[in-house]
Amino acid sequence: MSRTAPSRRALSGTAPSGPHRAERKRDGRTKAIRLGPRSVAALALVSAIGVVAFGWPLFAPGDSGITTHAADAPWLFAALLPLLLAVVVATIADTGLDAKAVAMLGVLAAAGAALRPLGAGTAGIEPMFFLMVLSGRVLGPGFGFVLGAVSMFASALLTGGVGPWMPFQMLAMGWVAMGAGLLPGAARPPGRAESLLLAGYGAVASVAYGTVMNLQGWTLMQGMASGISYVPGDPLGDNLARFMAYCLATSLGWDLPRAVVTMVLTLTLGTPILKALRRATRRAAFETPTTFEDPTTFEDQGASDAPTAAE
Repeated sequence: MSRTAPSRRALSGTAPSGPHRAERKRDGRTKAIRLGPRSVAALALVSAIGVVAFGWPLFAPGDSGITTHAADAPWLFAALLPLLLAVVVATIADTGLDAKAVAMLGVLAAAGAALRPLGAGTAGIEPMFFLMVLSGRVLGPGFGFVLGAVSMFASALLTGGVGPWMPFQMLAMGWVAMGAGLLPGAARPPGRAESLLLAGYGAVASVAYGTVMNLQGWTLMQGMASGISYVPGDPLGDNLARFMAYCLATSLGWDLPRAVVTMVLTLTLGTPILKALRRATRRAAFETPTTFEDPTTFEDQGASDAPTAAE
């Protein structure tokens, strides 16, 4: 009996079908861009600088000239850009990301920047938050942090919202997206439970974003009502009590609608967008090494395996 020549599928090295293919698809769908030691160190450094930039006025003495806190923004922005670049370089060094990851970063940042003007911040209607949460969930904390910061920078240029608050907004939005990437259960199959988890996180993160951003402006507003104004040099507990009263009196009307919008968009649009992001990530195959094989090798192999006249 003569042997049959190998099929073109076998010679071309096409991925197997059947259960093996389904297993690879399932793994690729849920795998985020991992964090290596360099990425963790870079994220820890930029987050530590951000915490100090936001919170140092609370610990400053009364004669520290706290009104000069607004002058920190240019220095913080100058420090933030190389640190963001360091996070990107560290992620590339740890995982071998290529131009495909940078292209996806640009596309998602442009989408986030385009979503922000839709609500123009009116009553806290800011639809970009849910996209940052979903992207951070799929692509991981390192990619999410850079995406949040770059999206906020691009949206500030688009809307004319450039000011001393911009670097603080970049840090805060980076933390929002990074936190989504750190949520547990990323390896489990997606479903309703994941949507509820992300919706709940998005609501909490939306309120936390507004609360953190209040620190940037509250310390500059002195001489207001004694129950909510910042008093340099006062004990930390007293100032924190005034700060919470300030948040309740001024920003809660924006933070709660932002949380509701983020939750509703995540529950209604989250599942298809998560599927699209995971499909794009799987097809991009960020961490898969690219190899090249000589096509003549397969031709020679097919010729040697083909049946001869004697057979």
